Amino acid sequence: MSREVLSMIQKMDLNDLDLQMAMQCAPLFAGLKVSNLLIVDTENRSRVLQILKNSQIAHITLSEFEGRVTMLLYRNEELRGYFEDQRVKNLLQFLGYENTSFWQLLMKFRERFQFYQRESQDFPHEMGLFLGYPVEDVAGFIKNEGKKSLCTGYWKVYRNPKEKVTLFEQFEQARERMIQYIYGGGSICQIAL
Repeated sequence: MSREVLSMIQKMDLNDLDLQMAMQCAPLFAGLKVSNLLIVDTENRSRVLQILKNSQIAHITLSEFEGRVTMLLYRNEELRGYFEDQRVKNLLQFLGYENTSFWQLLMKFRERFQFYQRESQDFPHEMGLFLGYPVEDVAGFIKNEGKKSLCTGYWKVYRNPKEKVTLFEQFEQARERMIQYIYGGGSICQIAL
């Protein structure tokens, strides 16, 4: 992140919902990713839902835990299309997802995510698939137990590092633009269309 944008962030209220949504979900809002996690204070949930109401972004609440709500925000058509990739289906089946209907996948992932939060064990590594990460990187992460990655950015990369580094740079540029927009008085409501 540039010094200029870091300086802006230091002058802003870090608990501001618009800033939090821009920082956490810029690649999704910019159309560069199919999905993103959003983690905010539970009291902000209704405002998040209001912001998303007239947008192209769908959501599912994964959990409410210790005063925080974790939501998966996603572009419906794009995420559905991603789950149609046979490599994604195969990896999900390998990980115990027998029913591959879109809604059933989301429900089972939510169940596993909540179990992980309650029990602090059995991290659902398939989360990378629900975040739309390249299937080869999710599979590489699982196979190598998170080690031996070629590079790390928004996720650990196991194939095509140059391509992924370029993508990570695009994610960062989108995040910086959105933070600058919010800093200048803009609203996340205009971004999350």
